[in-house]
Amino acid sequence: MAQRVTQAYRELHHYWNDEARQRLSKGRKPLGFTQLVCVDSHARHQQVVNYLKSTGRPAIVIAGNGICSGGRIVNYLKAMLGDPRHEVLFVGCQVRNSPGAVIQASQGRAGELRVSLDGHMHLIGAKVVTLQGYSAHADQAGLVAFASGSTHAPGSVVLVHGERAA
Repeated sequence: MAQRVTQAYRELHHYWNDEARQRLSKGRKPLGFTQLVCVDSHARHQQVVNYLKSTGRPAIVIAGNGICSGGRIVNYLKAMLGDPRHEVLFVGCQVRNSPGAVIQASQGRAGELRVSLDGHMHLIGAKVVTLQGYSAHADQAGLVAFASGSTHAPGSVVLVHGERAA
């Protein structure tokens, strides 16, 4: 999904803000860099997990499932979370009582807490950091402010995630 969203952003570059368009006009590629490795199969995913675990090489892994309860992120966490050479970066808050919330709560306490992943407890040895202000989650007022605050206001907004009553 992230690959498809990134491609959509590339195709919609005429909606980018002035700073991004200036970079684009100077030959910069804000969404393309030579060391980006897209993982599009389970076999390739396992290969990357094993490589990162065995080598400890620096890498930025962008993996889905925002609450760390399923998907590829769990494999990365099981392989690398206990190693203090690694860092887990959250963008915004995690859902209460989720594995992501447990990991996030360990921020500044590496080596003190454990989290259950796939039914097994794992020590959280990696550094945990949270960037506030970038979460895609917002309440009604936040969503309205975001949509109406755009330079190019959208003609319509389609909500694809959330509770019907909200």
